[in-house]
Amino acid sequence: MPSANAMTVEEFQAALPAGARLIGLDLGTKTIGVAVSDVNRSVATSLETIKRTRFRDDLARLNDIVAHYEVGGVVIGLPLNMDGSEGPRAQSARAYARNLEAATGLPVLLWDERLSTVAAERALLAADASRKRRAEIIDKVAAAYILQGVLDRLQNL
Repeated sequence: MPSANAMTVEEFQAALPAGARLIGLDLGTKTIGVAVSDVNRSVATSLETIKRTRFRDDLARLNDIVAHYEVGGVVIGLPLNMDGSEGPRAQSARAYARNLEAATGLPVLLWDERLSTVAAERALLAADASRKRRAEIIDKVAAAYILQGVLDRLQNL
């Protein structure tokens, strides 16, 4: 199986077990937004925000989510610059993806997350969420936005 750094959406789909859910991750420096798909892989739902500490601790919580929801694959937002180039945050996401793939054995797909947080913020503003509420849930909403992009793409393969 290709590594997360080189896996295409088609290869990701081929590596997924039938009927398994996907999780989407929005990696921040202090938090990880988490979203989960339904078993049909058509709808992404915001799940939770994990406060980042050490990779081992993050992994323990993610493993709990993977087991509880019977997850078969992971989508990680790749924070590219607006011109498509990669900066330190994208390199960090690639390293996290490699480590997560090695630790879980699950297929991991990196997905362009440009403007996902902007789209999530707009949706929350449209829903008239308070500033405090937006700050509490923006990461998991962004994770759902990232995951939904992959789900939509998988439906069209």
